[in-house]
Amino acid sequence: ANQGSAVLVGAFVPLASFALFHLVTIFPISYIDIFSNRSPGEFLLTQLGGAAICLVCILLSGSIADRIGRRTHLGICAVAIAAFSVATPFLLGGGTTAQTAFIMIGFALLGLSHGQSAGAVASNFAGRDRYTGSALTTDLAWLIGAGFAPLVALGATSKFGLIAVGIYLLSGAVCTLIALRVNRQMRLRAV
Repeated sequence: ANQGSAVLVGAFVPLASFALFHLVTIFPISYIDIFSNRSPGEFLLTQLGGAAICLVCILLSGSIADRIGRRTHLGICAVAIAAFSVATPFLLGGGTTAQTAFIMIGFALLGLSHGQSAGAVASNFAGRDRYTGSALTTDLAWLIGAGFAPLVALGATSKFGLIAVGIYLLSGAVCTLIALRVNRQMRLRAV
């Protein structure tokens, strides 16, 4: 039962990162193509620049997490993603410069959070279950947090505007923060 709880809670820990992944990679291309007159090809070059920033931030996330702890690092990233979610409608809907800022900031946050998200709850599993538990946790998190993100975001945007994307991303950040707190309480009870 404890392992099942660890899988369920663990699936919500990386939710902000996994939702952010599709909201800076897949969703913006569709948004740009449908709702703006910016070239999707030129926008892909912007995303390529963002991906380079993401790579650097993934590398930085390891040294940061080593200093402050992986869970603390993910909590700080979730708060930063929540703040970014408030700016999302203004950036994505604000023209070329603002859209570029959305991509660059989003990819930086993605690298910082994604670099640590998958392994954040691995220690909750007994050594013999660690790989399977981590794999189930990560797969479930992708399904919940990212699998439908581009479709949900595009549908919600067409119906409610870009504020819906910000709310969607904010909900992922809130879920991450709650899951980190529940995870901490589970670990304290186990000691």
